[in-house]
Amino acid sequence: MDGNRKWVPGFEAVLLILLSHTAVALEVPLDPKVLEGLPQPPTITLQSPKDYIFDPRENIVIHCEAKGKPQPSFSWTRNGSHFDVEKDSKVLMKPGSGTLVIDISQEKAEAYEGTYQCTAHNEHGTAVSNNIIIRQSRSPLWSKERNEAIVVQMGVSLVLQCRPPAGLPPPVIFWMDNNFQRLPLDKRVSQALNGDLYFSNVLPEDTRSDYICYARFPHTQTIQQKQPISVTVLDMETINATVAALYNITDFYSGSPEGERRPGFMLPLGTTSTQMVLRGETLELECIADGLPTPDISWQKDGGELPSSRTSFHNFKKTLKISDVNEADGGAYRCTATNNLGTVHHIIKVTVNAAPFWVSAPRNLILAPNETGILTCRVSGEPKPQISWFVNGVPIENAPEDHSRKVDDDTVILSSVQSGSSAVYQCNASNAFGYLMANAFVSVLAEPPRVLTPPNRVYQVITNSPALLHCASFGSPIPTITWFKDSQISIKNSDPYVIHEDGTLEIHVAQPLNSGKYTCIATNNLGIKENHVFLEVKEPTRILKQPEYKVVQRGLSAVFECKVKHDPSLVPTMTWLKDKGELPDDERFEVDTDSLIIKDVTDEDEGTYTCIMNTTLDQDSASAMLTVVEATPTPAIVYEKPDSPADLELTDQTERTVQLTWTPGDEHNSPTQKFLIQYEDLLHEPGVWINLTEVAGTSTTAQLNLSPYVYYSFRVRALNNVGYSEPSQPSRQYRTNPAAPDENPSDVHGVGLEPGNLVISWTPLTGFQSNGPGLEYKVQWRQKDIEENWSSKNVANVSQFVVSGTPTYVPYEIKVQALNDYGSGPDPEVVIGYSGEDLPLSAPDSVRVMVHSSTLAEVHWEPVAFPSVRGKLQGYKVYYCRERGLQETEKETKQEEQVLSFSGNRSEGRLPGLQPYSVYSLFVKVLNSKGEGPPSPSKTFETPEGVPEQPSFLNVVNHGMDSLTLEWGPPTNNNGRLAGYTLKYQPVNYTSELGPVKVMTFLANETTITLGNLNASMLYKFYLSARTIKGPGPDITQEASTAMDTMPPVGPAFGTVNTSVSEDGAVITWEYFGHHKNVYVEYIVENSKEDWKKEMVNGSHSHMIKGLKPGMSYRVRVVAKDAADPTVHSTDEVLVTVPAVPSRQVDIATQGWFIGLMCAIALLILVLLIVCFIKRNKGGKYPVKEKEDAHQDPEIQPMKEDDGTFGEYSDTEDHKPLKGSRTPSNGTVRRDESDDSLVDYGEGGDGQFNEDGSFIGQYSGKKEKDTHEGNESSEAPSPVNAMNSFV
Repeated sequence: MDGNRKWVPGFEAVLLILLSHTAVALEVPLDPKVLEGLPQPPTITLQSPKDYIFDPRENIVIHCEAKGKPQPSFSWTRNGSHFDVEKDSKVLMKPGSGTLVIDISQEKAEAYEGTYQCTAHNEHGTAVSNNIIIRQSRSPLWSKERNEAIVVQMGVSLVLQCRPPAGLPPPVIFWMDNNFQRLPLDKRVSQALNGDLYFSNVLPEDTRSDYICYARFPHTQTIQQKQPISVTVLDMETINATVAALYNITDFYSGSPEGERRPGFMLPLGTTSTQMVLRGETLELECIADGLPTPDISWQKDGGELPSSRTSFHNFKKTLKISDVNEADGGAYRCTATNNLGTVHHIIKVTVNAAPFWVSAPRNLILAPNETGILTCRVSGEPKPQISWFVNGVPIENAPEDHSRKVDDDTVILSSVQSGSSAVYQCNASNAFGYLMANAFVSVLAEPPRVLTPPNRVYQVITNSPALLHCASFGSPIPTITWFKDSQISIKNSDPYVIHEDGTLEIHVAQPLNSGKYTCIATNNLGIKENHVFLEVKEPTRILKQPEYKVVQRGLSAVFECKVKHDPSLVPTMTWLKDKGELPDDERFEVDTDSLIIKDVTDEDEGTYTCIMNTTLDQDSASAMLTVVEATPTPAIVYEKPDSPADLELTDQTERTVQLTWTPGDEHNSPTQKFLIQYEDLLHEPGVWINLTEVAGTSTTAQLNLSPYVYYSFRVRALNNVGYSEPSQPSRQYRTNPAAPDENPSDVHGVGLEPGNLVISWTPLTGFQSNGPGLEYKVQWRQKDIEENWSSKNVANVSQFVVSGTPTYVPYEIKVQALNDYGSGPDPEVVIGYSGEDLPLSAPDSVRVMVHSSTLAEVHWEPVAFPSVRGKLQGYKVYYCRERGLQETEKETKQEEQVLSFSGNRSEGRLPGLQPYSVYSLFVKVLNSKGEGPPSPSKTFETPEGVPEQPSFLNVVNHGMDSLTLEWGPPTNNNGRLAGYTLKYQPVNYTSELGPVKVMTFLANETTITLGNLNASMLYKFYLSARTIKGPGPDITQEASTAMDTMPPVGPAFGTVNTSVSEDGAVITWEYFGHHKNVYVEYIVENSKEDWKKEMVNGSHSHMIKGLKPGMSYRVRVVAKDAADPTVHSTDEVLVTVPAVPSRQVDIATQGWFIGLMCAIALLILVLLIVCFIKRNKGGKYPVKEKEDAHQDPEIQPMKEDDGTFGEYSDTEDHKPLKGSRTPSNGTVRRDESDDSLVDYGEGGDGQFNEDGSFIGQYSGKKEKDTHEGNESSEAPSPVNAMNSFV
């Protein structure tokens, strides 16, 4: 039997039976038919922890569950005496169990404190629970005290004592200020394990009056605070000044004690100290030193090394922690404090003791009559535990004498047990630091053998596969299993047979000769039972002729053969696939018993075709590619997939590696690129081939890395440009030994789904990752930032675990570790999770409202204390509602409540969009992930007056020839006290131009006015607004016309209609004598059957139609009509032709400015010619001819800068345009008016453009600037002709 098998109480577990002092395991099956009628002594299955601290606000629940046959009865003791549950109306025992529920809602909880013990009894024995100490959690108040103000000199050390009240369990200590902010801790300022605050040296910034020590009691979730401590740090100058003032002396502290000094220990005191720790707990050593500069702390163990994997440093290395302490951790630990002035040491001598712990706990025994059994209770501890034995809860020395029982310290020997001597034994091991107690029953049971495997079962396997023939049995004593083949041959436990301890017969590699009838016989001293099973070893299914790679011309037929051999007794099924999918539903595909025919092949038929032969036990498959080509007389080189590798062999075998070698197959004209090695795990995933590794196509060996507890079978596939080869034949099976897990579960999370629980979840390991049998998970958790041991629970076959009874929304450290029968996985990483949230307890305080304007208010509140949030703070919600308006006499129906959310830890928010002059109410709620807390007290506020809305309506009635009557309604919302109205109006002429504005004001009760002295037949526009003391609101507008001063003439309403066409459109003008309100201009393309297009032109006598197409003719008319008058008046249709525009360019010669410019230039040239002619006649020297010989360039050079005259003159260019012409001094030539430029016509060097496109040039023989401007004209000659006409 596996020595690592786990033992649990009850018949459903593995039980120990002793025969002739030899331990043999008896496993009781779970079959209800077998369990029925079997007796069982009581077994405790659930009990409360030994130390149970209860919350006085909740009921006390003391668990005690047990099982047995018959069902056990329960009783209790309290403080060593019988506890009569029925006499106490506040105590209830749950039906079918011993669990007590004590209602303390109206009782003093202290009355139920004490030591409780549960007893479970039936006719076969009595089991007892641990002693359960019940204590009430306590959070006493801080004793009243007055803290004197502390004044210290800068640089000295200081200790602020906390000394919290003793609570149950002890409180968690932390220091904060008045604003509930934690005081910053560092190497200089630190908190000791006892809660005191230590300053290695004080600085002026340590001066404050609110050093407050807080104690948080975790069970009741209450926080209490000490009175604030005031600390004042004085520097030397302040001290000297104070002393001089008091004593009239100077330099009293001239020795400068605030200077640097050597380290010294503040905690612990002296050079040595001692500390005791229990095995398995966490050792905490602390050293706090003073000195200036602040000393550094280091640790070492004299005569040994600190255990790195279990050692951690905290509190800026002032605290050394060693987890899971063992005996080797005892010894002397040296802490060293160092600064630049020296070093000091302190030695802490650590003694490791141990509460009792199990070496081997007693285990349940099932014995047959006259058998012998041994109960062992092996424990260890320091000091050595004292072992006591009990029988059915009674000390063994006081129990009825039993000559078959012998007690030898930690062992009880039961010899030749008899029926009726079943009992429950208790082992109690105790020392000064604790105790252990375990129940183990001894059940004397006589049962003849039973074979549980169904008779005549037929097992079918394929040749060379393993075969397992089962023979599950039960009996007491444990039956002996023997096997026979064909009722004659006795099977021994040797190759090829293996008989397992559960009676299963295994044949590692089944062959046809192993087929036959097998008989298993179960025997004990009470009888014999046999059972027959049958094994049939079948031939494997094999494809003898695989389909081959085909290259087929389009339109021909392709034939794939797939000839298969299989066991005649198995019914085969042939399936064909195309590209791993079903064959197309096409009659061209014909499937025969051993072939596939594809007729009239098309390009879509290309692909990989696979034949699969299935039986009920195995299958085989093979694939081939089909390539469709054009008809060609030259046969192409055939490229095919490589043949399968062969001759697989395993060598160089180790626990985690093996070398695989093989022989490559034919490459078929395409070199092998690589080999793919696959494996099958026959233990966990039989029939599934998984890629393991790849090697180059030139290799024939591979070193394979393996995992523990896997039954490997390998195969190889080759790859070339065509594709993968078929897999090789599998290698022989290679089994790796089990080992501890190499990894832990992933995706570990901790989330509370409801108040009071924490759901720990993870992704479980696969069977391949388990590395061995008996895979379990060790789930560990503890509350973060609280010095407490890890709680743990081992679970199997699950992916989550629920921790109940957790505080509301607190962080937890979580670890999940994998373990199996061969050990534990690596140390798991710590994950932080949070227990379940609950609704917030309190509402925000001090809600106040600041009104900024008539539509905006700002609300402030005091954030709730973090503990009352009871979850992750999401933010705050402000609920507000308009109750009524301030001017309203009766209360309106309350408007719908509005909500604004403010995320995060906010303390204020703005409320926009309020209605002026109104009364609002609001309240605030805090929000966490669970929901909203209670509302704050409702707060009411008022908004001031604002500007009113526009009047509800503005109508014009009674149109007179010189008067109009206006009526209006008050605003829907006054937004304050209505002060009156403002009316503005102005006339609008027929060109839509507005006349002067007139303004009138009215009182709030005036809603009509008749305006006189208006012009007849005139359109007016009105603007009316309401106003409060805050000003006017928006206008409401209206237009209306006065009546005609004379009756319209009888006849047409329209007179003459004129038209003109411009670049922007066609302009229509008309005479109108009617009084109709609606006048339109309608137009349509000539000879078109489309509908008329119309544009409204009310109050006007001219209109421009835009968007007309050039080169088109339009019919245009003006129409007048009124809804009250069915008569439609219309002008005669006029024809408007829009001229075609061949180009967007403008002819510069037709521009008036250009004509004027040319005239000015001509005049200037004429003056210059006259001047030159006069000078020549007077004999003056004109250097033009001399410079002609010096300059070959016939172009005229720039004018001289000194006198403004031309530098030269060429008489060979009489017919060229004159150079250097200029624009008027205030004129410009714009590029967007013409693409022509004067530069194109003038060649003088002075002509140039400014940045704005202006053309600049000097055309004066004198330094005075003459300005010449031309008159615009609609007609002008071209620029070139204009220039040449002056030559």
